[in-house]
Amino acid sequence: MAPDERDPHRARHPAGATAAPRTRVRLDQPRAPRRSLLPTYDPEAFGNFSERIARFLGTGRFIVWMTIIIILWVCWNVFAPSVMRFDHYPFIFLTLMLSLQASYAAPLILLAQNRQDDRDRVNLEQDRKQNERSIADTEYLTREVAALRINLGEVATRDWIRSELQDLLKEIEERQAAGGHLSRQVRSVTGPGAGRSDEGDGRGR
Repeated sequence: MAPDERDPHRARHPAGATAAPRTRVRLDQPRAPRRSLLPTYDPEAFGNFSERIARFLGTGRFIVWMTIIIILWVCWNVFAPSVMRFDHYPFIFLTLMLSLQASYAAPLILLAQNRQDDRDRVNLEQDRKQNERSIADTEYLTREVAALRINLGEVATRDWIRSELQDLLKEIEERQAAGGHLSRQVRSVTGPGAGRSDEGDGRGR
């Protein structure tokens, strides 16, 4: 028996390949959603939220409100009764809150900047493609204008036709003048006296 007939699976795999073939992933089909133990969130919604926070942090209203809160915090913990004070000098809790705010504000600002950079990159790519199309259209129009100029140079214009007709009229007049001068010369040579002399010569003979 042939080796292929004895072991039909051996003919399907090359020599030395013992593992079963893996199923190839289709690129024209979406992947099946994977289950994850981590909490999921909408990146677009979180990005918009971070941009709103970053915009608020970069305004004067945030600085004013933060200054008012810090002043009230310090005044309350200095002038209020000792029983009602919650953050004694040197205001460690206030320092902790400001550090926590800065630790959250910095990543949010960076995230907003990254999203803005992505938008700027997309806008620049669109502007570049638009400029390329504009340059291509300009070059096409330039070639068309050049072709029209070349074709117009070969077309007979009114002034050119007028000059050619004037040259033809001058040439016709010159030929007519030359023809009249030749006819007068012929008449002078072959005039009435010349005819009579020819007749007399004929008679004498």
